[in-house]
Amino acid sequence: MSLEIERKFLVTSLPGAMDRDPHEHIIQGYVVVGADGSEVRLRRKGQKYFETVKLGRGEVRSELEIELTATQFDTLWEATSGRRIEKTRYEVPHAGRIIELDVYHGELAGLVIAECEFASADESRRFVPPEWFGGEVTDDPEFKNQNLALHGRPRRPFET
Repeated sequence: MSLEIERKFLVTSLPGAMDRDPHEHIIQGYVVVGADGSEVRLRRKGQKYFETVKLGRGEVRSELEIELTATQFDTLWEATSGRRIEKTRYEVPHAGRIIELDVYHGELAGLVIAECEFASADESRRFVPPEWFGGEVTDDPEFKNQNLALHGRPRRPFET
């Protein structure tokens, strides 16, 4: 299992020309969501399929990701019924790093979240968000993908 150090931000305005940046359609569903923040999720990203286990809460979490075949994914997918999200993920370059910009679809349309991953907690603390970022939601449970899949739109306003 590896550590994931990540911060999440709402987005107040979309960066220009992001359609030229690499992007893929993602569907993901949750098999297990624990009260302690743990999760087991399935994800189709483009033509690749994954099962991911995450443990912990907040900025630093443990993560194990396993690539699946399409048949394995399809067999397990039914177990996520009622706990799914759909989004397009853009890989936007900024200040020598890649920002993952998630534009949500369906009942979450209008929600845009930027995720930044870091090699260390120190690097995370030094990060200066670009001007198009809004408030940080790293520690806000309403904006966790698993909660979005389970409960839908957050109560907190997020429109850009």
